[in-house]
Amino acid sequence: MSELARRPETGALIGTLSVFVFFAIFGGGQFLSAGGAASWLNVAAELGIIAIPVGLLMIAGELDLSVGSVLASSSMTVAIISGHWGAPVIVGIVAALALGLVVGFLNGLLVTRTNVPSFIVTLATLFGLSGLTLGLSRVVTGTTSVALKPGSPAKEVLGTLVGGKFEVAIFWWIAVVLAVGWLLHISPYGNWVFAVGGDKESARATGIPVQGVKIGLFMGSAFGAALVGVIQSILYNSAQVANGQSFVFNSIIAVVIGGVLLTGGYGSVVGIVLGTLTFAIVSQGIYYTGWNSDWAALILGVLILAAVLMNNTFRRMALSHAPRTKRKA
Repeated sequence: MSELARRPETGALIGTLSVFVFFAIFGGGQFLSAGGAASWLNVAAELGIIAIPVGLLMIAGELDLSVGSVLASSSMTVAIISGHWGAPVIVGIVAALALGLVVGFLNGLLVTRTNVPSFIVTLATLFGLSGLTLGLSRVVTGTTSVALKPGSPAKEVLGTLVGGKFEVAIFWWIAVVLAVGWLLHISPYGNWVFAVGGDKESARATGIPVQGVKIGLFMGSAFGAALVGVIQSILYNSAQVANGQSFVFNSIIAVVIGGVLLTGGYGSVVGIVLGTLTFAIVSQGIYYTGWNSDWAALILGVLILAAVLMNNTFRRMALSHAPRTKRKA
């Protein structure tokens, strides 16, 4: 029991169970129905695909605020190339994902070469890329919304509803969880991520390629946002330049609820998954209670504060007993 209390995802597990039970009681059968589960699982899937790589970046001691603009720009890229210009949808998808990788590389390069805080660099990218997407969309298409007919098999693989309710993005989320979970908690690369977030100078002194690790994580973060942009454009058969801005802070909120510290060096993939589920349950569960949805923001605010306080408590417990427990899954 004491070992469980010292794990980074323990606070997130308590939070997830608490909000689920709360909304199961006050939301009734509709919340527990297949449609109710789909409502928050669909939100969790799209948010989770972004939150997991953002969480890794935060464990390494950095932030990425540009994910909202990356999502919008990648969504518009696939819509313009394959919808407006009529190119094969695979060309639009590849271009959109490549755009995400390029933006992530530039973010990482600027942060590591200039030593400007990643908050500032990615905030600049957020606004710059948003303006570029808006301007180019108007120049190329004359509008800010572009229709897309993806066809098969892109629709089945990326943008369909299983059983008419559950987005196929849920399976992509599971794949990301498994891949990143292995990367962080089993592969040697995970040790590098924790080391860089704990003390980058010590990590550099031991031979860890700090710059390469950070650039790779920024690319992963942007790639996740680009993937969600592609999924959304194919799911809804269109793209808009205003898409994705809510993901900027929602992804950070989910990661913080999941037990990852803003200071870096501590966290787990399981915790991030639980934090994402907690956020999704709260954001959607309020609609099943019959209460005014305005209370959702209050609940999220209280939840964030409680999560930070609880996570700090569990972190102190972990470090006071065994410092290396932060490396555990």
